[in-house]
Amino acid sequence: EGMAPPKRILFPPEKICMVWQQRQSAGAGLYNVGNTCFLNAVLQCLTYTPPLANYLLSQEHSRACHQQGFCMMCIMEAHVNKVLHSPVSAILPLSVLKVFRRIGEHFQPGREEDAHDFLCCTVNAMQRACLSASNDLDLSSQSTTIVYQIFGGFLRSRVTCFSCEAISDSYEAFLDVPLDIKAASSVTAALQDFVTPEHLDGENCFKCNKCKKNVAASKRFTVHRAPKVLTVCLKRFDCFTGGKISKVVEYPEYLDLRPYMSQADGEPLHYSLYAVLVHSGVSCHGGHYFCYTKASNGLWYQMDDESVELRCIDTALRQQAYLLFYAR
Repeated sequence: EGMAPPKRILFPPEKICMVWQQRQSAGAGLYNVGNTCFLNAVLQCLTYTPPLANYLLSQEHSRACHQQGFCMMCIMEAHVNKVLHSPVSAILPLSVLKVFRRIGEHFQPGREEDAHDFLCCTVNAMQRACLSASNDLDLSSQSTTIVYQIFGGFLRSRVTCFSCEAISDSYEAFLDVPLDIKAASSVTAALQDFVTPEHLDGENCFKCNKCKKNVAASKRFTVHRAPKVLTVCLKRFDCFTGGKISKVVEYPEYLDLRPYMSQADGEPLHYSLYAVLVHSGVSCHGGHYFCYTKASNGLWYQMDDESVELRCIDTALRQQAYLLFYAR
């Protein structure tokens, strides 16, 4: 595929199970201990990620883990088992709260943090835990952990020189796809914008290796290797002003990723929505996070801190979504 094959496979891909192994209604809600709604909403979305939950419920990780001290996989395993096997309606996510600063050094207890930032830091901490026993691995091998095999994919950036038509490809691992929504009214339109070629010229021109000079060129991103779980971040927040794009952006229950792939012709690549993380409020510095998740019984629930209530799919599809989670 133009990418180097891994020298080592850290987790056998055939052991990843995309369908729930146990069917049950939604588990416990999570108590808010003061501005921790972002943490609760992210944890619930991860808890109802079928391939991750199946693995964590099997407790295979903790049985084999020799890590001293902080291990995010052990913490997530304990958390998911507690939530899904809890006899009570809500629990305190204590195991995660205790290591809050270890997940991201910049996180401040009591301060409202960004849910997307917390998700990235949590998944990265889980990835580090999976790599802790392996030293000096090439990048391809690092992407064979269970975490990267679930959430990770690769983008291809293809630059085509307008002078000599030489093609230059580079590949970049991703854990989520950030979509610009300023000009788009739906996720499919934003994905189409994402893969639309961009012109490089003027100050932005491209140094072509074949022409040996700066030239005008086109640059196009495509999804080169699709993840098992596709996480989409709708870019609602302006980093400079803190303002928010509050418009409605439609998102489908079922998504075909094939048109946005490097190989755009081929079998459809179907994904199904299983979690929607919502931000309500006017800026990134305040407001409230909650989520809708699809439990293993196939029903949708609204999870708002300690409250867990049954909802219909139509309600889950009409939210001001910030993060969307789709499974193959």
